[in-house]
Amino acid sequence: MKAISTRHRAPTVAIAEAISAGLAPDGGLYLPERWPHFTLEDFDGASTLAQVGLRLLRPFFDADALEAALPGICEQALSIDPPLTAFGNDRDFLLELFHGPTAAFKDYAAGFLAGCLSALSHGALSFGNRPLTILVATSGDTGAAVAAAFHNRPGFRVVILYPDGRVAPRQAHQLGSFGGNVLALRVDGNFDDCQRLAKALLLDADLRREVPLGSANSISLGRLLPQAAYYAHAALRHWRDAGAELNFAIPTGNLGNALACALARRMGLPIGRIVLASNANAVLPEFFAGADYTPRPGIATLANAMDVGAPSNFERLQFLHPDPDELRQLLRAESVSDAQIRAAILRSLEARGQVICPHTACAAEVLDRLRARGETGDWAVVATAHPAKFPDVVEPLIGHAIPLPASLKAMLARPSHAERISVQEVKERLRTFGG
Repeated sequence: MKAISTRHRAPTVAIAEAISAGLAPDGGLYLPERWPHFTLEDFDGASTLAQVGLRLLRPFFDADALEAALPGICEQALSIDPPLTAFGNDRDFLLELFHGPTAAFKDYAAGFLAGCLSALSHGALSFGNRPLTILVATSGDTGAAVAAAFHNRPGFRVVILYPDGRVAPRQAHQLGSFGGNVLALRVDGNFDDCQRLAKALLLDADLRREVPLGSANSISLGRLLPQAAYYAHAALRHWRDAGAELNFAIPTGNLGNALACALARRMGLPIGRIVLASNANAVLPEFFAGADYTPRPGIATLANAMDVGAPSNFERLQFLHPDPDELRQLLRAESVSDAQIRAAILRSLEARGQVICPHTACAAEVLDRLRARGETGDWAVVATAHPAKFPDVVEPLIGHAIPLPASLKAMLARPSHAERISVQEVKERLRTFGG
């Protein structure tokens, strides 16, 4: 299958080439040229996430440079089946996506992308004797997941751009804890500044001749596609258990995770309604309520990984659904304040016996609103990060410390270092990073 740019001004390329490039040369985002449609029977005998993911993704890699490597990539990157657990009653569920090495949902897609690029570095799209520098902007979780996926992989370097002072302390420690072929840069500005900078550098032809660059943000097709797999897996599991579609409330920042759910539904998986849960950065809720799409600078909130004022993946949504009214029929979105985040964390513990992170709390708050309005059906709140990553927010509310997952504990025990840098200095630092 081929990939096309959302801006229609770039050549059609193979899926492997789109994954390697990250961003299309016209500044657009790559999407597959067509979408396969599946029946439930197509997944007969597939029960694990890796098995479901392989069947879901195989059509995209038909006759592609990555076709032969795809089974092994899925087996490694999608090896942890995310639990779908009861969330207070028999109609509400929690989809736990935080059981990977950095305790965030980004671990799945980062591992998949690393597997793809590793396969390509030894095959048809080899980068020669020069390392490929993976450039990633992060508002908290993406950078650590990408760093963990590429750490000490021969032929790769990772440069993380994150907004100085605007990620949680434990997230910041994670970002700087790798060393070696991973460089963490604390950029003066907000996440949107980091994201714009990353896109500009990826489109800088002169720089790319000196420093081969790839992207690991959700602008990368190699990040977007595998995220559809865990929605397919959860929906199939629920259908087999309950004979009903599963609806999703999804914490939403740069929109890649929620878009992946919508794409799984588009491909025929038994997914019902999808509601986006934003924090106080309300660009998407305002659009889905009928206003024009008006990106603006992100503001800092307790759910910092969602502090995005110009979500990149909205461009993909607009490409797939140019009619705004049609798009508003497919998705809904609601905004959640910091006060409501705190209340949802407390309510989740008291009413459901579950400790959740601030991002997951946005989706829990939205589900509670939906139920109060009489919304029916079976719903899953998507838990995007482990609450132990946010002790400064969560622990004062629940009144006790949160036990650390083993992988997170090991990461926090390592020393951490990040360089403070201005936007103007980043390009030169890319040239001099030895890794």
